[in-house]
Amino acid sequence: MQVILLERVAKLGQMGDVVDVKSGFARNYLLPQGKALTASQSNIAHFETQKAELEAQNLETRKEAEAVAAKLDGQQFVVIRQASDGGNLYGSVSTRDAADAASEAGFSVDRKQVIIERPIKELGLHKVDIHLHPEVSIQIELNVARSPEEAEVQASGKSIQQVAAEEEAAADFEIAELFDDIGSAASDDEDLAEALSEESSEEDDQKYQQ
Repeated sequence: MQVILLERVAKLGQMGDVVDVKSGFARNYLLPQGKALTASQSNIAHFETQKAELEAQNLETRKEAEAVAAKLDGQQFVVIRQASDGGNLYGSVSTRDAADAASEAGFSVDRKQVIIERPIKELGLHKVDIHLHPEVSIQIELNVARSPEEAEVQASGKSIQQVAAEEEAAADFEIAELFDDIGSAASDDEDLAEALSEESSEEDDQKYQQ
């Protein structure tokens, strides 16, 4: 099916291009979203009359998107979720979650602008693409954690698994030190008992000699 693009569409073409696409993609996405028109002679002629206006609108919306992108690009947002001790989420983080996190921080982001290549199903830092405009894309980072405290740890560059391993190692070290102290105390007791035994033996010898 041939359509004429009303804006730039990634991997398809620029505004005004006539391209071949699958019928389902055109009917379910391009046409309803207002990104294209069927490439009939009348629609092509209509586009030519509207081209200058569409280009002006595109330039204006691109400038607005670039202004937002300058502030939003590279930002990190915290998303609190329940997860297992192993870091697996009970569910997943969606495009709506990403959009809501950015919106709560004062940025205007629609879930349709969020691109998550693979479902986010574990704790940690995750890069997410935001398409603010057909010609303007940026990345944000989602800090998915079970609590604000865990989010701070992850933001510092450590994973929850690393922290758990460090805490376990510290606990093992404390236990080892405790056993060392107990062993040392027991050894001291043995030395004391041996010294008292020797002293008692010497006293008995002296009494016997008298």
